[in-house]
Amino acid sequence: MKGKRALYAVILAGGGGTRLWPLSRLQQPKHLLSLGSKGSMLAQTCARVKPLIPDNCLLPVTVADHAQAVRQEIPDIPPQNIIVEPVGRGTGPCVGLMALLIRKRDPDAVMISLHADHVIEDEVRFLSVLRAAVRAAEAEHLVTLGIVPTGPETGYGYIQRGDLLSQVEGHDVYRVERFTEKPDLETARSFVHSHEYFWNSGIFVWKVSVILAEIRRLLPELYAQLMEIEPALGTPQQTQAIERVWSTVRSVSIDVGVMEQANDVVMIPADIGWSDVGSWNSVASLLPADADGNVLQGECVMVDCQDTLIHSSSRLVAALGLRGVVIIDTGDAVLVCPKERAQDVKKIVEQLKRDGKEEYL
Repeated sequence: MKGKRALYAVILAGGGGTRLWPLSRLQQPKHLLSLGSKGSMLAQTCARVKPLIPDNCLLPVTVADHAQAVRQEIPDIPPQNIIVEPVGRGTGPCVGLMALLIRKRDPDAVMISLHADHVIEDEVRFLSVLRAAVRAAEAEHLVTLGIVPTGPETGYGYIQRGDLLSQVEGHDVYRVERFTEKPDLETARSFVHSHEYFWNSGIFVWKVSVILAEIRRLLPELYAQLMEIEPALGTPQQTQAIERVWSTVRSVSIDVGVMEQANDVVMIPADIGWSDVGSWNSVASLLPADADGNVLQGECVMVDCQDTLIHSSSRLVAALGLRGVVIIDTGDAVLVCPKERAQDVKKIVEQLKRDGKEEYL
């Protein structure tokens, strides 16, 4: 994007991905998993935007427990570009901190905020949508990508589009009417049938000056805390300043804290083969299946099975007469559940916490 204002991408790599337990653990979160053949999801996310953004303008942000593993996964990214939160505080403080850091480099820069644990199958179209989003952000809008829904998903938030505002580089830009948190199935069906609602991708584009102004207006306490950190950014005191302030920061998502309340939010529809890989059901849909719809990873034997996912890390897993089942064997733990309950795997993680079985988390 030569001749245009500076463009940065922030890669949010702090989540735990509890819905992919037992493969995803506290020390091996979802974004560090390789669910296919192209490397970890984090590495794929960084590679996906490199045609637009050079390595020195990629800014992954992670938590202290994962910092070393993140550095190993993306060795091309300058070490000083990998920012470490002492503890996770949600996407609101994280986005604010990264916008502040970018503003220190270039006050007029545009920032793309991406999650490290999403899959995007149509990368060419994704880059085309991003280019359009950058143009809309240059016009002072807060921009989000709305995913064209393929069904009534209850695990995603939704965006209702408003009036058509403009067309940028072949892509429609709509006012956002409202955001809706994860709906029940009946509501999700009505959303999809209306053709007015899109899945909330959590992919945002904005000028750093605009998002910081909105944080100042809508999250004044957080903005004041960020101002405490600002003088130390880019100095040897940066890490210490973040650690000192972060213990007092309240956890809030950028969606709830800013986007749902901001006045000038626009959406660009994106039909890009997107998934947040939020369940084993999602994983199964992304991997090659046999003629009966079964997905096998590792040493597995199936007889008379249909629509079943088996992942084995270390030993033979055999299945007979199963329909729509997930089996995940990691050697020290085995998950068995019907596919329609895959969104509830996080409840097992919560039960393990209550039972004090920390070794399995």
